[in-house]
Amino acid sequence: MEYVALGKSNLLVSRTAFGAMSLDCPEINSCGAEAEEKACAIVHQAYSGGMNFFDTSRSKPECEQRLGAALHGIRHNVILATKTAAQSVQELRSDLQESLQALNTDFIDLYQLENPSVLAQKDGRDGIYNELCSLRDRGVIRHFGIASEKLDLAEEAIKSGLYETVQFPFNMISSENTLSLVKMCDENDIGCIAMQPLNGGIVSNVPLALGFLHQYENVVPVWGVHTQEELHQILYFNDHPPVIDEEFKSEVEKIRCFFN
Repeated sequence: MEYVALGKSNLLVSRTAFGAMSLDCPEINSCGAEAEEKACAIVHQAYSGGMNFFDTSRSKPECEQRLGAALHGIRHNVILATKTAAQSVQELRSDLQESLQALNTDFIDLYQLENPSVLAQKDGRDGIYNELCSLRDRGVIRHFGIASEKLDLAEEAIKSGLYETVQFPFNMISSENTLSLVKMCDENDIGCIAMQPLNGGIVSNVPLALGFLHQYENVVPVWGVHTQEELHQILYFNDHPPVIDEEFKSEVEKIRCFFN
């Protein structure tokens, strides 16, 4: 497993990250009473495979709970990220407290504002940005960023210089504007986290998708995992990435043209 610095933060994360927001997926829940055990097995398989960056959200409380239980005993060895959709300081404090309890931890390594309608600003009237700074100063969170599907808001966050990371959809069928956003992150030393590396399941070719993302050294894709078999495939092609040659580029371009 390769590890990279997440932008200007001091977080050294695995380039293949674990998206824990799928720990309540039908494949896991179908295990019934053994669903939590299955989720734990998948998380431990990821950890054994070298993944040290685990990302989840308060919008998925069961996923936070299962991830927290699975990380018992190894929490100090991983980078833990979660998100909040809070619209006020009071909601943010409540969400954070619930996340800390669910994840069974005293602090969050990376706390992200999830799909905000507007970007929280320093000394803003809502007080959200200043609260994040206060929480960081107190050690309750170590770093903070945003997660958004809005290209213009992600660009604003990068240009503002107020956030350490930006998480947004990026995969082999993304637009040229998104590719420009990735470059902007690199130029501004902003941690670039790619959600939806398979575009929500539209892309099915894991080695091609993984190989495409590996071309961008500043990008850390977060892979939502549903089964141990799927995780095995992701870890295998992480360790044995495809050769980026003309044939590879041709296959990527075919898929891009088909969807775009």
